[in-house]
Amino acid sequence: MVDQPAHLVAALFTSFTLMGAMLRFFPLPKRLSARVRPYAGTGGLPWVASDPGAPFGRTAGSAPVRLFGPMVLAAAHGVGRIADRMGEGQLILRLRQARFYAGLEDRDRVASYRLAVLGTAATVAGMGAGVMLALRQSTLMVLAAAVSGGFVGSFRVRGRLDRAVEQRRSMMKIEIPTINQLLAIRVRSGSGVMHAVGEMTARGRGEVIGELGTALRMHRSGMSAAQAFRRIAEITPESYCARTYKLLASSDEMGVDLAAGLRVLADDARRARREDLRRSAVKRRSAMLVPTIAILAPVMLLFVAAPLPQLVLGWT
Repeated sequence: MVDQPAHLVAALFTSFTLMGAMLRFFPLPKRLSARVRPYAGTGGLPWVASDPGAPFGRTAGSAPVRLFGPMVLAAAHGVGRIADRMGEGQLILRLRQARFYAGLEDRDRVASYRLAVLGTAATVAGMGAGVMLALRQSTLMVLAAAVSGGFVGSFRVRGRLDRAVEQRRSMMKIEIPTINQLLAIRVRSGSGVMHAVGEMTARGRGEVIGELGTALRMHRSGMSAAQAFRRIAEITPESYCARTYKLLASSDEMGVDLAAGLRVLADDARRARREDLRRSAVKRRSAMLVPTIAILAPVMLLFVAAPLPQLVLGWT
């Protein structure tokens, strides 16, 4: 029989579900700020969030957001710090490398990521607690399932971030030799650094092209070309791309032989790619031996050892 605390947990879940359904079918009345915001800045409107790109910026005029928003953000930052044992600066770098929340500022990126961690942890925790309640387990089992689900949900978002960074790194490692070769051809034909980069970004697409486009936009907004290339070299997840961007910056500042350097970097990247493929092939070949050793070898040994009792001991 379910005890009293389990009834309390079930009542809380039911209350939150009903509250969400009421807000969905009976929304709060719209405020004047939503109509005025497209035509006025946020500086003279005290009821509008000062940062419209923030996670709660679009609905900052609603009473539930003003009431529960700071508490939710504080809880999200607490859960995020437990799930991610990294500083805010390293987290910002990882989010930039994964291209998560690209349209937001750094502070809002961190807040959005923390909210995603909190939401996933709460969802998985609620599912675990709901399953235990449906099975009519004890309160201890319900709490254990909720805590375990919270940990699994929080680390799930971290795993998705790491996989996104690794996927971008793999794609950039494939693209960078071709990009370097094409840039070397354009530079050798007489184009300047920024002109060659502009032609590449206008005609190509991909992860490396996206970072070169970011450097080009930084340069057009007033930053020098060397500073723009060094900036993207600091945030790129691939080391060969960082070397390429630093070479472009040095060429813009000191006029080094850019074409020769780009060809050397392209050859190095291709050799590194071949080594990675060779190591991957060795690992896959080793993995193919596991079924042979684990399944076929015991069966063969059984057939070989089956007649031994009769030959040695004379058993029939």
